[in-house]
Amino acid sequence: MNLAGQLRPIVAVAAVLAATVYAARAEEANDYPTSARAEYVYGCMKANGESRQSIEQCSCSIDVVASIVSYERYVTAETALSMSQVRGNLGVQFRTSEQANSAVNDLRRAQAEAEVRCF
Repeated sequence: MNLAGQLRPIVAVAAVLAATVYAARAEEANDYPTSARAEYVYGCMKANGESRQSIEQCSCSIDVVASIVSYERYVTAETALSMSQVRGNLGVQFRTSEQANSAVNDLRRAQAEAEVRCF
């Protein structure tokens, strides 16, 4: 068996491993459901104008946010932001929670990065 024949199986295994790693990373980067992405883009467009340019910028923005903050962390931050507006004891719990504040800060940093990259 010549050298090319010996290397062919090794190259094939390396290609399969590379494809597997790439697919896993793509899955991690795309863990946000479509509905969450659409909701983000809709809110972003309401804040930045309803134009073709804002669709592009807001779509870019959610892609950047998704690449920085896991979906689980994003849900925590969105819940904390929403619930912190509730009056009374329940709202206070979300406004003063260290975990909620940390998640909100992570989301805000990701949105700031998205602002720089996309707008």
